Amino acid sequence: MIASSEVFLDTNILLYAALGREHAGHRWERAREIVLSEDYCTSGQVLAEFYTNATRKGATPLTPDKAREWVRIVAMKPCQPVTPEVVLAGIDHARRYQLSYWDGAIIAAAERLGAKTVYSEDLNHGQTYGSVRVVNPFLPA
Repeated sequence: MIASSEVFLDTNILLYAALGREHAGHRWERAREIVLSEDYCTSGQVLAEFYTNATRKGATPLTPDKAREWVRIVAMKPCQPVTPEVVLAGIDHARRYQLSYWDGAIIAAAERLGAKTVYSEDLNHGQTYGSVRVVNPFLPA
């Protein structure tokens, strides 16, 4: 296990923070607060998804250089590499919980880092998958 954080960030959280209010609307402020103030971790998969989507989505996508800089900075936090073990655990989670492989791999990476919570809009808010619980940070409190 790599040095851990309590919270694992899924790709959309980073995208909303990076692409701004014009792209993310009301989610931008909360995403930015999370990125700037919370102790979080992520994975190589999330960083790759972020770069791909940040340079292609939104009214004004990020330049490749700006997206690369975001990846460089976020990668300073604990970051789970894509390893054969994470891939196999991702497959197992996908099959067990009837998720896409990519969502299963998010759960596997979060577990590997020791995170207790995954911030995500793509998974079921409040559900526990393996040893992690999903929280959609954009829902009203």
